[in-house]
Amino acid sequence: MIRIIGDIPLEITIAASGGADSMAVLDFLRRGKRSVSVVHIDHGTIFGRHARKIVEKYCLEHGLPLKIHSIEVDPPQGSSMEEFWRNERYKVFSKCENKVITAHHANDSLEWWIMTSAHGTPRIIPYQNKNVIRPFLLTTHKEFVSWCENKKVPYLDDPGNEDPKYMRSLVRSKIVPLMQEVNPGLIKMIRKKIKKEIEDVFC
Repeated sequence: MIRIIGDIPLEITIAASGGADSMAVLDFLRRGKRSVSVVHIDHGTIFGRHARKIVEKYCLEHGLPLKIHSIEVDPPQGSSMEEFWRNERYKVFSKCENKVITAHHANDSLEWWIMTSAHGTPRIIPYQNKNVIRPFLLTTHKEFVSWCENKKVPYLDDPGNEDPKYMRSLVRSKIVPLMQEVNPGLIKMIRKKIKKEIEDVFC
């Protein structure tokens, strides 16, 4: 079941990467009465070229306005590729006129909580960052995949999600499964934390 936090504006821009999470969000929201446009960031990788085609084809089939931005600069020497790509994406998002909807979900929040806990400052992903809102933090990746499968929504699995050279991929593929052996209720725990923080935001 896809869960929504807060009120989603009638005019929105959805950040679609071509992966299951964002394609499920795009398909879910375009079925309503909202005015939906799409923004896609091409990271210049082999996966990125295929993902771009997925998003382009979907938007064309459903008559959705699409803006594509390509990352054409190299990261500063010694910097994290993950952080560099993230910063570039948010530069693009900041220039969008509408609120930008991302597909961050409960599993993302769990991974972020683990990573920040390792540095002594445990946090979950916030609901809002400037003009970017994350209404799907209570939904799981599995629920997004189920939506895509049930609705025949095309998507691609990013091989980078399993590449241990990226810190988040290492946490996702190695650390989270081990922690779930110790505590199978980790997702339930992180959802409680999300709900508590969201209550503080909207109260």
